[in-house]
Amino acid sequence: MSKAREDEQLTVLYDGACPLCRREILHVKNLAQHRPESGLCFLDLSRMDAEPLLPSTERSMLLARFHVQRPDGSKISGAAAFVAMWRRLPGWRWLAKLSDLPGMLVLMEWVYRAFLRVRPALQAIARRLDKSK
Repeated sequence: MSKAREDEQLTVLYDGACPLCRREILHVKNLAQHRPESGLCFLDLSRMDAEPLLPSTERSMLLARFHVQRPDGSKISGAAAFVAMWRRLPGWRWLAKLSDLPGMLVLMEWVYRAFLRVRPALQAIARRLDKSK
């Protein structure tokens, strides 16, 4: 997948029903608010009114992995999507630069896929913690 240009707007497509995703996106939104020129906007795909024309199969695919969308509608997913977002965030650019090292993006994608396998268990723990508050 190609890198997103840093001057184009990126729409962060996220699962607002996921407690892990909500926490992460809240943090990212706070950082982006301090840097309006970041060009990041956010779309919670768990809301049925978020993208009414989106087929349910595509919605399911987008909710299963992290994505960012370019203005032309093309999407970047997984570790590459995180990197595209991190490049725009103060305090996270170092991690995006790390991805430029040979083989690093492949390693990041491998780690992300491993995370996706344990995500349901982590979501259950996070939901229990949210309920206990």
